[in-house]
Amino acid sequence: MKIILRSDVKGDWQSVFRAFDRTLFEFLLPPGAKLLRFDGSRSGDIVHLRFPLNMEWKSKITQDHEENEHAFFVDEGVILPLGLKNWHHEHHVFKDGDGARIEDRITFSMGNTVLTMLTYPFLYLAFLPRVWQYKKYFKNF
Repeated sequence: MKIILRSDVKGDWQSVFRAFDRTLFEFLLPPGAKLLRFDGSRSGDIVHLRFPLNMEWKSKITQDHEENEHAFFVDEGVILPLGLKNWHHEHHVFKDGDGARIEDRITFSMGNTVLTMLTYPFLYLAFLPRVWQYKKYFKNF
């Protein structure tokens, strides 16, 4: 199943892309989550989280690329909580007029079509705040 969220933010697209660092990641964390490891947003980097009830989430950055007016990186789940079987999260930044557009493209599976469909609204609502969080974070960029 796929979730796509878009945020128009202030700032040069290249500066916005370079700001995908530990500080931004910590800003985006949901309440109760702890960042155990953050290597960065380049291929081979690892991001490791712990959520309440001792749930862990570890992702590996498998791709990163920058070209004319667009850059992205992809994280893929290595250790996933709550029965998730597959996680592929693309973080795109595009030049958009005088600012930038951030797109989160998430593809996930619970390994069962019905469970995946039932999980969709919860994951969508979990990531929806990023639309406003990005706007707030990049307000003075």
